Amino acid sequence: MRNRNIDIFISGAGPAGLLASLSFASLGYSVFCVDPKKPVTQSNEDGADLRTTAFLQPAKTFMASLGLWEKLEPFAIPMEIMRIIDSEGDNWPPRETTAKDFLASEISDLPFGWNIPNWLLRRTLLENAMEYSNLELKFGLTTSSIIRRDDAAFVYLNDGSQIKSKLIIGADGRDSLVRDKSQIKISKREFPQKALTFIVTHERPHKNASIEIHRSGGPFTFVPLADFEGKPCSSVVWMESNKNVKRLLTLKTKKFEQEANNRSCMHLGKLRVISEISDWPIISQLAKQLTAKRTALIAEAAHVLPPIGAQGLNMSLADIKSLHELAKSPSRLSNINEILSKYEQSRNLDIKTRVLGINALNEVSKSSISVAQKSRTLGINFLHSSPKIRHRLMQLGLGLKGPN
Repeated sequence: MRNRNIDIFISGAGPAGLLASLSFASLGYSVFCVDPKKPVTQSNEDGADLRTTAFLQPAKTFMASLGLWEKLEPFAIPMEIMRIIDSEGDNWPPRETTAKDFLASEISDLPFGWNIPNWLLRRTLLENAMEYSNLELKFGLTTSSIIRRDDAAFVYLNDGSQIKSKLIIGADGRDSLVRDKSQIKISKREFPQKALTFIVTHERPHKNASIEIHRSGGPFTFVPLADFEGKPCSSVVWMESNKNVKRLLTLKTKKFEQEANNRSCMHLGKLRVISEISDWPIISQLAKQLTAKRTALIAEAAHVLPPIGAQGLNMSLADIKSLHELAKSPSRLSNINEILSKYEQSRNLDIKTRVLGINALNEVSKSSISVAQKSRTLGINFLHSSPKIRHRLMQLGLGLKGPN
């Protein structure tokens, strides 16, 4: 492979890059996708991403339109309850002070979303990609340079190959090469936090509830999974200060489990860690623009936010869906400038609003200041107290339009 002429070049084969590739391949475009590393598709392999993704209702609908959902549904655990818990600040172990349930049944016949392990998602997407003759995946390759002309863009890869493409999509993460070579600036905020991710069994069933327990440092979140060896099981995202994360990662398993049990307020009973523990930096990042000449940014190349409210990949899917819908027009890619302009307009406000909102929630959640913690408790009670406010809040979180 030295020179190729294709419709769409995609840099990055993580979940967003693979989903974008499948989306455009389903429309009949010739798609070429590259990534420096082949995705890990088994939970017990080195480098496996043990985090999970909650696909909210709009994301599930889009996945179904691509023929993907029927393959993922057998492994998907519905989230029918969003439980928000506040716990006392200075005492250790903390105890629950407020617990409020937000029920999907109040606004829809469907769950809020469906939770799927990331490694399994990658495996399913890769398997599906093999079904498209107009989609080619290449691993071990990176983008070296890009030249954009009025009639096409030329991508040069690190193996010396040249790709002539009508559209370039940057799906290559928070340190995006495509964004950098497009000279698109970013605004970035690094929080003094990290997220610990791991899988646990617990004594009490989760009853398909996603549970956020707030104290300080950030939320301790249970996300429901299928039972493991006959025991209830959940994925955990535990956000904490950098200092506490450093300390926690030095602990032996039993001591770490004790700390996790205390931090969870024993809400689901005794926890047992059954996976590796990974840590991830917490940042907020926004690209100053989503497009450049013949180029669109999606997913973490365009936006990064703290892991609160299951917004991350769902925002990425909204990016992909927007481009997908615009590219279905009769003109297809012949009027690329119009497509890119409409994409920027359709996504810009939603992305900024959600990133700012999640940043604000994170500030309140991680605060150890007594006034902030009391305000958090009052806020949870207020948002839950009015059915109208509660329903609208749930619709906004899902990306659904409320009643007129």
